[in-house]
Amino acid sequence: MTEKVNIASALARITEQWRPKVVGELNGQEVKLVKLQGEFVWHHHEIEDELFLVIGGRLRVEFPDHAVELDPGEFLVVPRGVEHRTLAAVETEVLLFEPAGTRNTGNVEHPALTAPLGARLD
Repeated sequence: MTEKVNIASALARITEQWRPKVVGELNGQEVKLVKLQGEFVWHHHEIEDELFLVIGGRLRVEFPDHAVELDPGEFLVVPRGVEHRTLAAVETEVLLFEPAGTRNTGNVEHPALTAPLGARLD
């Protein structure tokens, strides 16, 4: 892919929350966009680190012993193996950067929150 991606335009086309959409790939990594609101499930990723970059809204990432609040323009890397969950009081737009094939719920299978792998933005 040698075409640019307009993040605002791509986010405007996302209608579901908690359903990351792949918008780019590089070196075995996927760049995903997602809209979040509410509380996610506690989980971890055995072998994948995750980067959360807030585009709009506010994201809280909770860990067993502390929490980190992210505003637009801020990012956080959650290291592999670290238990966490995300929360957003208002609809929040996030860019994710993680290895291809990373399941959004990590080690947990959740009927409402586990998203299909590799879903691309049409």
